[in-house]
Amino acid sequence: MKAKKLFSLLAAVLLIFSLTACGKEKSSGSSEKSEGGGKGDVSGEITVIIQRTDIVDTVFNDIYAKKFNEKYPNVKVHFEALADYGGQITPRMNTEDYGDVLLIPTQIPIEDIPDFFEPLGSLEEMSEKYMGVEEKAVDGTVYGIPITMNYTGIIYNKKVFEEAGITKIPGTIDEFMDALRKIKENTDAIPLYTNYAAGWPLTQWEGTITTVAGDPDYYNVKMIHEDNVWDPGTPHYELYKVMYDVVKNKLVEKDPLTTDWETSKAMLARGEIATMVLGSWAIPQIKQFADNPDDIGFMPFPTNAEKKYLALGADFNMAINKHSKHKEAAKAFLNWFIEESGYAVEYGGGISAAKSVPLPKDLDQLVKDYGLELVLMTPAKPGEEGLVDKLDKEAEIGFWLEDQKKRIVEAAMGNRKESYDDIAKDLSERWNKARDKIMKE
Repeated sequence: MKAKKLFSLLAAVLLIFSLTACGKEKSSGSSEKSEGGGKGDVSGEITVIIQRTDIVDTVFNDIYAKKFNEKYPNVKVHFEALADYGGQITPRMNTEDYGDVLLIPTQIPIEDIPDFFEPLGSLEEMSEKYMGVEEKAVDGTVYGIPITMNYTGIIYNKKVFEEAGITKIPGTIDEFMDALRKIKENTDAIPLYTNYAAGWPLTQWEGTITTVAGDPDYYNVKMIHEDNVWDPGTPHYELYKVMYDVVKNKLVEKDPLTTDWETSKAMLARGEIATMVLGSWAIPQIKQFADNPDDIGFMPFPTNAEKKYLALGADFNMAINKHSKHKEAAKAFLNWFIEESGYAVEYGGGISAAKSVPLPKDLDQLVKDYGLELVLMTPAKPGEEGLVDKLDKEAEIGFWLEDQKKRIVEAAMGNRKESYDDIAKDLSERWNKARDKIMKE
C-alpha cells in the first residue's frame, strides 16, 4: 500500500516536472517567435482595418494576403477598408471590437492612445529602427509606426521637360521660373497647374517650407521667436512669391477658377501639364494614368538656401488593438507591412518608415545628384508644443489652410486690388500682433 502511494506520488511529481519543462520550452519558443523566429508557429485570425477603399481588394486581398501568408502560413488575415476612416472607426473604439491591426485615427488625443493601443517598444529603442515614431509616442513609449513617410515638392512630367530643352532639375527659384518660361515657349503643356478651384492643393505648398528655408528648425523652433515672418527675404515670402509670380506671368492654366483635381492627374500623366506642387502621396495616383509611369518624376521645391533639405512627414500610424486576442499575429503583420510589403513606395508614394529599407531608386539618385538631405521637421522645444498653431490661429493666417493662398492667386490674377507685397505686409503685421499678445501671456 505504501509502495503504491509512493509510486503515485513519484508519478505526480514527474508529471508536474514534465509539464513545467514543456511550458518553459513553449514559452522560450514564443519569445523566439516574437524576435522573428518560428514564423510557421505564429497563428491566429486577425482583421486589419485600413483607409484604402480603392485598393483593398486589388492589392490588400489579392496581393498582400498571399505574400504575408508565404511567410506566416498559419495566420488568416481579413482586410476591411473604411471610406470615412476617422468618422467610422472612432465609434467602434467605444467597444473592444475594432480589429486587431488598424490605423490610429487623428481624432484620438495623444494622451488617450495607451487606452486603445498596444505598446510596441520604448521611443529610444524604436527610433533606432523607424522614422516618425515620436508622433504617436506617449511617455516614452511608442504605439504606432507610420505606414509611409511622405515628402512635398514638385511632381513633373520628364518628357515635357525634355521637349522644352530643360536638361537638369532647376535648383534655385530663378532657374525654376526660367524652366517654366521655356515650357510655355517650346511646348503645348501648361507650365504649372495651381488646382485653385479645389482649394486644398494650394495648402500643399506649405509642406515645402523646410526646403525653402534650408533649415529643419525653422518652422517649429525658430519662427515663433521672430517678427515679420512674411517680409522680403523670409522663407514664407520667398515661397508664396513663387505662387504669385507664376500666376502673374501666366505660367499656369488659363482660368484657375475652373480647375479640376481628378482631371489634372491624367493631364500631368499625358504631358498636358508640366508641374504641380504636391506631396509624394500623389505620385502613384498620377502614374496610374501614364502610358509610361517612368515619365512622372519628382523634384524638390526650388530654393535659394545653401543647404538642400527635403522634409519627411508621417502618414497614418499603424497600431495594434490592445484588446486583440491574437497580438503575436497582429504584430507579425504590422512588422511585415512596414518592412516588407513595399506599400510605402508603391501605393503610399513615399518611403518606408523602417530605416533598414533602401530608398526607392529615383529618390536615391535625386539625393545623390542634388546633394539633398532627408530630414524630419524639428519638433517644438519642451514647453513650446503647439505654440506655432496657437500663434497661427490668433493671427488668422492659416499656414496649412487655403484662404490666404487663394487671396494670393486672386491678387495675381488681378481680381483683387492689392499687390503681393501688400498681402505680405498684412500677414507680417498679423503675426506680430499675435506674438505681442500670446508671448506676453
